[in-house]
Amino acid sequence: MTAADTHIAIETVFRIERPRLIAGLTRMVRDVGLAEELAQDALVAALSEWPKTGVPEKPAAWLMAAAKRRAIDGLRRNKMLARKHAEIGRDLEDGQDTTAAEIEAALDDDIGDDLLRLMFTACHPVLPTEARVALTLRLIGGLTTDEIARAFLVPESTVAQRIVRAKRTLAEKRVPFEVPHGPERNERLASVLGVIYLIFNEGYAATAGEDLVRPALCAEAQRLGRILSGLAPNEPEVFGLLALMEIQASRLAARTAADGSLIPLTEQNRARWDRLLIGRGLAALARAEALGGANGPYALQAALAACHARARTAEETDWRQIASLYDVLRTVMPSPVVELNRAVAHSMAFGPEAGLVLLAEIEQADALRNYVPLPAAKGDFLLRAGRAAEARVEFERAAALSRNAPEKAFLLKRAADCGG
Repeated sequence: MTAADTHIAIETVFRIERPRLIAGLTRMVRDVGLAEELAQDALVAALSEWPKTGVPEKPAAWLMAAAKRRAIDGLRRNKMLARKHAEIGRDLEDGQDTTAAEIEAALDDDIGDDLLRLMFTACHPVLPTEARVALTLRLIGGLTTDEIARAFLVPESTVAQRIVRAKRTLAEKRVPFEVPHGPERNERLASVLGVIYLIFNEGYAATAGEDLVRPALCAEAQRLGRILSGLAPNEPEVFGLLALMEIQASRLAARTAADGSLIPLTEQNRARWDRLLIGRGLAALARAEALGGANGPYALQAALAACHARARTAEETDWRQIASLYDVLRTVMPSPVVELNRAVAHSMAFGPEAGLVLLAEIEQADALRNYVPLPAAKGDFLLRAGRAAEARVEFERAAALSRNAPEKAFLLKRAADCGG
């Protein structure tokens, strides 16, 4: 193997193992920032050693061992040994030194699901949402600050500051590196799921920029969801979210034309939908339902997506079933956005006038004031009701609100199609 091949192997192994490495180190040192530094030190050591000795048989174990040695050295050097032993329930005898082997054995005494703990830590409610997203993508996704910045169209310096502040906050607030129990676990799990879905949604329907979708961001969210489902196999909403993302992602290739323009769901070529992802999504949904989570917010949304996935043509879509599911979802997860989507479903199931009636009840909501889908939906209802002139106004209003270039172009075309 050439030096170049070795470097590629090192980078590949590190990218795969980095989240678990940081998770294990965080359990040891109780500091996310320090854990990331130790992981980076292990990478530097590998870049120095492996070109000379070859890639070890168990590269992940090698990296962890190298990082542990550095951590142990740091514990001794900074006279943190007594405090660390107190954290793991051991007392030092007066005047007695402790060997590195004893320290390592103690630190490994409670391995647990370190990656799950890291997820709960990165998504702690003490952090603002944007910080949770950045830290999750950095620590667990392994994305660089530049990659995160490009995904969310913000300066790299902004992302770097968010990550630094997040680590500092976690340290200052002494957020425990643990999976909480009871009501706190449910609250924190909701935060973890919310962060993963926010990442997915930004990839599925970019809020700004020249690209309508960012498949790489969707793929990262799906990967995080799959990891979480393996770590929390009895949590129905974990499988509900995974099902929702897999089924939604199955349509990515069909959502845009060759020029990047939007193709509405009803006009997509369903032969381009990924049947493997649909199968995965339906299996995850079945798992959520089997765990008693059929009426969870994510499971209900996944059931809605499944209605579209099961229809081989747009005409076969069971809009009455979709409307019925939205009637349940609005009670489980009340929000103006859910009400808007319910209005769309009712317009398809019972006619555009039914949609306009429901829309009139919510269109003054503050949360929808600058929400592009609201005037876009109203324009569609009006056009299907034969009120083209009014529809044109709504499509133009939606286009004016949009910050996404392909979306804006699509809405302006719909406005033009309404005639003068």
